[in-house]
Amino acid sequence: MSGTSLDGVDAALVEITAEKCRLIHAVFQPFDSELRHELLTLNQAGHNELLRSAITGNALATRYASAVQALLQETRLSASSISAIGCHGQTIRHRPDLGFTLQIGNAALLAELTGISVIADFRSRDIAAGGQGAPLVPAFHAATFQTKQHNRVIVNIGGISNLTWLPAAGDVTGFDCGPGNLLLDGWTQQHLGSPFDRDGAWAASGKLIPEFLQRMLEYPYFSAPPPKSTGRDMFHLEWLQTFLSSHYAPEDVQATLLELSAQVIANDMRRHCQETDEVYLCGGGGRNTSLRRRLAELLAPIPLTLTDELGIGTDWVEATAFAWLAYQTLHGLPGNLPEVTGAQGPRVLGAIYHA
Repeated sequence: MSGTSLDGVDAALVEITAEKCRLIHAVFQPFDSELRHELLTLNQAGHNELLRSAITGNALATRYASAVQALLQETRLSASSISAIGCHGQTIRHRPDLGFTLQIGNAALLAELTGISVIADFRSRDIAAGGQGAPLVPAFHAATFQTKQHNRVIVNIGGISNLTWLPAAGDVTGFDCGPGNLLLDGWTQQHLGSPFDRDGAWAASGKLIPEFLQRMLEYPYFSAPPPKSTGRDMFHLEWLQTFLSSHYAPEDVQATLLELSAQVIANDMRRHCQETDEVYLCGGGGRNTSLRRRLAELLAPIPLTLTDELGIGTDWVEATAFAWLAYQTLHGLPGNLPEVTGAQGPRVLGAIYHA
């Protein structure tokens, strides 16, 4: 998995049967600054972008293969012992409103480099069936984390935040809430030159700007009903610039962006997740101490903790989810939830590149 945060590759080795899904081992390999910059640039129209996206897709496949090799070496397994690689690829466009989504990563090359079958392009089939193509992880959340004893919410805070409503009885729902780490990271990089605001310390040094927050919260996406999904096509620093005033101190902007990330999640839970008993966080935002603390305050008295308590570490839930989605594809089973994405029905997702 490499997501909207553009920080690197999460690779998870997962044992899956019809009864269980067990994370065995995981590794993270960061993107170098050149690759990260090119991926960020490709999210916008630019010169010769078809050539650049193809070359960058090959570079990604090499990074993915490196992560796979690291997993195999650290677990002393051979490629022949792996059923398949589930590869999300890197999203550079997500426009379900126009009927397409685009993830690059050259799955064919990844199969050649690893000698392992690869399943990729998970989102396109759901969009072809009239869905959003995202989020796909709620189906995995339901299979792995749902219980008949509690009404649970799983909140993933990556570049974009999304939530999954897992009621003890009734239909599972889920959707993208809005910016998670995306704006926080971008603003930090622009002003501090750091890849992210560790523990939200810089945000904690600033003060909330109420009128700035209110203008952002009035953006139509936040009040739109699900199914809905979003990404860098909608939320980016140019979007942020339309709400800024020149007299705002950078640390106060950061504090307000953190509040935005927390509030859009809390607001969506109030609207769509009635009688929640417990909340579990995953994704990089779960490690942001300030963001986690603020979200806990907004949701109190509902207990909030990390998915580590459910058996899968915060950093590895999405990578594990795409292993599960690959398993579904190999077995001819649907990987989407129509009530989440809005697709016309369940669909087997992904394209298989046999080793």
